[in-house]
Amino acid sequence: MVAAPTAVVPMGVLLPDSILRNELIAVLAAFVAINTIVYVTLAVAKILPKLYLRDHLSARNRRSETRSIDPDAPI
Repeated sequence: MVAAPTAVVPMGVLLPDSILRNELIAVLAAFVAINTIVYVTLAVAKILPKLYLRDHLSARNRRSETRSIDPDAPI
């Protein structure tokens, strides 16, 4: 099998190279990158189950006896 020659693609395919190397475009690209990371983080955090701090603390505040009408109810 013969490998196909790779073509060299210039830096600016849609826009000229002078526009892509502009400082304003670099700032805009950095803003878009940070914004994307924030939204991905929020989306992943929304998918994960909620963690409650009270579940991981000691059970000092819990009642030792049930106050239910049913005396055999679990504590």
